[in-house]
Amino acid sequence: MTRARRPSLLPAALTLTLALGLALAPAPPAGAEQPSQTAESARIAALSLLDAIDGMAEAERARDRIAALTETIRAHEAGLSALRAGLRDVSLRETAIRRQFVQESAALSRVLGAMMAIESIDPPALMMHPEGPLAAARAGMMLADLAPAMQAEADRIGAMLAELESLQALQSTALDTLNAGLESLQGARIALSQAVADRRDLPANLSADEERMLALLASVETLEAFALALDDRADRGAAPDDGQAAPGFTDARGALPLPVRGQLLRAAGEADAAGIARPGLTLATEPGALVQAPWAATVRYRGPLLDYENVILIEPAPGYLMVAAGLGSVFPRVGDVVAAGAALGMMPGAVTGEAEFATQFATQGDSPVNRSETLYLELREGGQAIDPGAWFDLTGTEQPGR
Repeated sequence: MTRARRPSLLPAALTLTLALGLALAPAPPAGAEQPSQTAESARIAALSLLDAIDGMAEAERARDRIAALTETIRAHEAGLSALRAGLRDVSLRETAIRRQFVQESAALSRVLGAMMAIESIDPPALMMHPEGPLAAARAGMMLADLAPAMQAEADRIGAMLAELESLQALQSTALDTLNAGLESLQGARIALSQAVADRRDLPANLSADEERMLALLASVETLEAFALALDDRADRGAAPDDGQAAPGFTDARGALPLPVRGQLLRAAGEADAAGIARPGLTLATEPGALVQAPWAATVRYRGPLLDYENVILIEPAPGYLMVAAGLGSVFPRVGDVVAAGAALGMMPGAVTGEAEFATQFATQGDSPVNRSETLYLELREGGQAIDPGAWFDLTGTEQPGR
């Protein structure tokens, strides 16, 4: 079998150049706190993404490449999400400054014209007035009063122009970092898929009666029916006997991490556009997003089911089943014991090209339109569906439109 060529890592010189560009980008003026925070947040996000890119080389050399690459992909996705949010804020701030210039163009023109007119008058002429010395003195006092206000206005205009220049320079460098991060992320995903395909340390762990499993798949018409039938099987897989899964699972209620980075589209029981309400959560994700195990568990089923594309059912504790449906690829095999945070698979779909990806997210942010794939997440106890929202930590979940 021909071994697939692993993707080349980004040149170290490229990440160094991008890091220097971010570090040397002109800082915004200290006058406005919010614009400064906007630019600084974008810089921090970009540098975080560069750290993830650098971590790719270490992941390739790691003893457990699968675990290391999983963490690297997670870091890439977090960095890309933060940087896109930063670029969106920078773009909004730049637009606000330009709009302010347009709205104040008439007033700014008068101020600049007055300043230019005063600067063009010779100093001796400023001291003369056709109505005599008293009028000249009054005019001088008026100019003395106007000068600080005009200077303050000039400083404000200069600060806005300096900030605009700073934002433009930061945006250019950050977009390059975004493109580099996307390329590195794609390489990490390919490397992880290859590492999973190449693993030889674990024997195949197949179901004892594949014919019965196929018959079960053919006899069910809904995901619920399949989960119930699987739960009722006498020869179902036992929970891990190494003490990893069962202890503490019920204590994790409300604190389980979501298996994928994305936006919550529908809560449990919330109807979709077709009026269908399901007992699980529906999450919008990016194409190719990594799906991880929220808890150590035994894999009970993996494969296509009905119209859900690939489905994986894991048992985190006796009596509990966790269902993730809509994956493009699934890594573990039936009977495998997966650790918390282990890669379960990836979402389907082709990733947007680099230029379109960068421009799209810099202007639109992480809107549901940009997250074209959906993962359906269900949790069952004793064969009955329960609200996953009460088990998973949704405090940091990205909401549509934010």
